[in-house]
Amino acid sequence: MNKPAPFQPLPPRPLISIIVPSFNQGAYIRQTIESCLEQDYRPIEIVVMDGASTDGTVDVLKSFGNVPELRWTSEPDDGVVDAVNKGLARARGEIAAIQSSDDFYLPGCFSAVAEGFRTHPAAGLVFGEVERVDAEGQVVFSPRQPRYSLARLLGRELFIYQPTAFFRRELALALGGWNPRIPYVPDIDLWIRLAFHAEVAQLDAVLAAYRTHPGQRDKHRENICRDYLRMLEISRDIPTAPRRLRRAAAAGAALLKFRYGGPWSDAELTRAAWKALLLRPSLLFSPQLPKHRLVPGYFALTGLRRKLLGGGRP
Repeated sequence: MNKPAPFQPLPPRPLISIIVPSFNQGAYIRQTIESCLEQDYRPIEIVVMDGASTDGTVDVLKSFGNVPELRWTSEPDDGVVDAVNKGLARARGEIAAIQSSDDFYLPGCFSAVAEGFRTHPAAGLVFGEVERVDAEGQVVFSPRQPRYSLARLLGRELFIYQPTAFFRRELALALGGWNPRIPYVPDIDLWIRLAFHAEVAQLDAVLAAYRTHPGQRDKHRENICRDYLRMLEISRDIPTAPRRLRRAAAAGAALLKFRYGGPWSDAELTRAAWKALLLRPSLLFSPQLPKHRLVPGYFALTGLRRKLLGGGRP
């Protein structure tokens, strides 16, 4: 990996900047901002980059009055990548995060992150666990991650959820911020680039809530799949990485068919499962590889068995 010169030491209490790109999320953005203001850590700043919302978001932002820790702008932009990059440039913190305007932080998050950077001074990226919640903010389930490694990140055995990711802002800017060529996976791309250029520290703490609702961007599965593959193609780090990391990235690409793919046939899914496993045998022990897909014709056999046992649907 490309290791830079050691980072400059952080101050005892580094400024944490939260960049919040927003567009027509007036139903949720108040909770996002309040979850920052209610943290027991200071100093912080919240930089909201709103893309000229028309749904009442601006009224919510105005309702905070002259809170000194909140700065916001509402103006047309070129999409979420443009908003994030403008926010990163305007922020002033040594540590930064990009928080979606429909997600929110949990109590104690910022203190845990600051401590994480203190105990891991070579880290360029610190992340933790997430709770998945519904549109009303009720917990749906609590995914728990295996221990971090770059191979697991590339192989899609582990996910760095955007609401839990905090990073050295100077390094993110040096690496170019979010890439406008891949607007549907710019966060994943940045985590991978940061991981190739600095250490990554994983915290055991649950830091944030990731909201699931009908309007969110991760419903655009075809676009996400397209941009993920493009991300791998244009990467400057993966082609020169050790062979095990290149194979892990190829295995992760094969697994896309199970998370973001289209109407694949049973045969195509079986081939994808075997390709991922052969490239990275440790996937046999990962829940990210659907083991039943290794069996050719699994669903046809299952349907036949149900019919023979009288359990098939009419």
